[in-house]
Amino acid sequence: MFQIGKTLISEEILENDFTCNLNACKGECCVAGDAGAPVTTEESQKLEEVYDQVKPYMRKEGIQAVESQGKFVVSSFDDTELETPLVNNKECAYVHFNEKGIALCSIEAAYRDQKINFKKPISCALYPIRIQKLSTFEALNYDKWDICSPACTLGRELQTPVYKFTKQPLIEKFGKDWYKELEEVALHYEEFKKSN
Repeated sequence: MFQIGKTLISEEILENDFTCNLNACKGECCVAGDAGAPVTTEESQKLEEVYDQVKPYMRKEGIQAVESQGKFVVSSFDDTELETPLVNNKECAYVHFNEKGIALCSIEAAYRDQKINFKKPISCALYPIRIQKLSTFEALNYDKWDICSPACTLGRELQTPVYKFTKQPLIEKFGKDWYKELEEVALHYEEFKKSN
């Protein structure tokens, strides 16, 4: 692990390559799993504010899930955490599918159409990085999931490490100075590996 300020970064974020390949995986990360996307308290308030603008992009099943469960729910694994609701314990309620069957985010669609100023939960933008809150630190870990093997393959082809693939959301979350320091850490780490 590397420390930058109040964050601890796993070496795996520097070592592993990753680039989403939606044509191959069909956005399965928004469908599979046993929980919704993690949502911060601030994001839960945003979801309340933007829901009416996001709703036209959603499927009727997603709308029904939100109207029965809420725009966000308390995690069944940790009652201090919030997450997006699910449709029948499967896909995120905010998912819609395009003509190719690819899962896309209704929140992001509304953002791209300039209907709202909230892109999507940062946990979605940062994936495959997952943030774990510790007592005084936030730990950034690489979440390995077999459904993302096409992303790993494409990442290797393009030589794009996880930290470069997630550059914009990392800057959004932690700032430009933090990211610049991460780039320096990655450079030194690469030099260290080559010399050993």
